[in-house]
Amino acid sequence: MLTLDLTNTPRWHELASGVRVQLRPLTTALMVATRSDPAVEAMPEDATDEERAVAFGKALARRAVLAWDGIGDADGNPIEPSPETIDALLDVWPIFEAFQLTYVSKGLLLEQEKNASALSPSGPSAGASDTAKRARKRAKTAPRSKTSR
Repeated sequence: MLTLDLTNTPRWHELASGVRVQLRPLTTALMVATRSDPAVEAMPEDATDEERAVAFGKALARRAVLAWDGIGDADGNPIEPSPETIDALLDVWPIFEAFQLTYVSKGLLLEQEKNASALSPSGPSAGASDTAKRARKRAKTAPRSKTSR
């Protein structure tokens, strides 16, 4: 069952020990806006999937991050989220991975579940093709033993 959170309140997500970010809910509006982000749209056609994922992840984070704890400058002074500091945070590989796993993938997993469980429009085998040739004759079965009767 899909549980709807009608409060739509931001939530804190821990990305590493002592590092947490407050993020907006991952909504359709947020995803659509991110797809239209200038940095995402400016990706060259020959960009790799990995390059596109990084551009999209950073664009999404710039829209989603509201606050954070445990992030500071080179001198250890706390810094506030900004487009530049959010991009710098996501340049740290374990942080990027945690952001993808704890925030982005939850929405994508729901999408995968929906797609994986879809039925074929005209029955269970309508979209499938045969992978094995038909048998030429029926297989012989073993004779029944007297003890199994």
